[in-house]
Amino acid sequence: MQLSRFPFTAATVLALVVSATVNAADITPQALLAQARAEQPAYLDTLKTLVSVDTGTGTKPGLDQVSALLVKRLQDLGASVETSPATPSAGDNIVGTFKGTGDKDFLLMVHYDTVFGPGTVAKRPFRTEGERAYGPGVADAKGGVAMILHAVKLLQDQQFKDYGTLTVLFNPDEEMGSAGSKKIIADLARKHDYVFSYEPPDKDAVTVATNGINQLGLEVKGKSSHAGSAPEKGRNALTELAHQIVQLKDLGDPGKGTTVNWTMAQAGEKANIIPDLATAQADMRYSDVTESERVLADAKRIAQNKLIPETETVITLHKGRPPLAKNDGSESLAKTAQALYGDIGLKVEPIAMRFGTDAGYAYVPGSAKPAVLETMGVVGAGLHAEDEYIELNSVAPRLYLSVAMIRKLSK
Repeated sequence: MQLSRFPFTAATVLALVVSATVNAADITPQALLAQARAEQPAYLDTLKTLVSVDTGTGTKPGLDQVSALLVKRLQDLGASVETSPATPSAGDNIVGTFKGTGDKDFLLMVHYDTVFGPGTVAKRPFRTEGERAYGPGVADAKGGVAMILHAVKLLQDQQFKDYGTLTVLFNPDEEMGSAGSKKIIADLARKHDYVFSYEPPDKDAVTVATNGINQLGLEVKGKSSHAGSAPEKGRNALTELAHQIVQLKDLGDPGKGTTVNWTMAQAGEKANIIPDLATAQADMRYSDVTESERVLADAKRIAQNKLIPETETVITLHKGRPPLAKNDGSESLAKTAQALYGDIGLKVEPIAMRFGTDAGYAYVPGSAKPAVLETMGVVGAGLHAEDEYIELNSVAPRLYLSVAMIRKLSK
């Protein structure tokens, strides 16, 4: 051995160290899936802990309890954590930040509130039965909360730091429209390259588009009078409201996936008085961002056709959760997910959802950043119902998907 002919300079040693580090960071898809399977028992322990606390939107004691748990879990994983009140909602928005060595930034987000009130857990505690786990909020979205925590843990176990910033956001008010968290979602999303939202799919799927949610208001003013002795002197707001609802029933556009359904109405105070005020509300779902303006304009135009003279009709539109509109960024992420799932012999389907989710607040119309992908959570169904469940055989593949996506996109 003539080592003097091949001197090890400082640069050579550094190159060997870097090479060893890179090789140590590499992992095959099957090995990563095996790690995810080994993580599943811990995932289920976390999920049971989360489900075992009532966190219906506005249930402050339960939300506070789970918030404290999530803060500690993020800190134990090495995150710097900040919390802020989700006013006007109860509970806190929780932001955990991990700093890496790369230049791609990721936001992983999901809500920890449910639709179930106090006492639900006592009646329907977490349980596993066959290939499913049951409990209030087990899929929507505590399964997603646990998915984020354990995906981050797998990355930490692998000592993977090739991302720039990895941010985790847990919010407490999605089930009531995210009034206290929509701003922080939008602000954080614009600082990241990729946003993964962890709502549950009902099959092995990732979501590239979601619906926006608006409310239409219809108010008719008339004139009251005695319904028995002088009905002709009145101007029946209820009758005009009924006329308006009938002629406004087709505001939707099936070709664009827009639906408008009148769901609530109110009029009158006493049976013997012609009502002078009648109101109604409609639920609007849409995916085309131009549909809000179109629906409102059409409604106002149609409403000019009156049945009862001397009545006044006012139509308003309240914008709620915006859509995650079809876009190239989301579809590109879906293709990456399909390729990574294919590496372990599975298929994942890109879909559009009729639901509205917080992904709509993260999406920036007309901008390539961030790219947003929804339903990265565990597969489940029966949402908001007594038989809500998750598919246990989806836990490890979905954990694999999150970790594999972050590793792949960080490069």
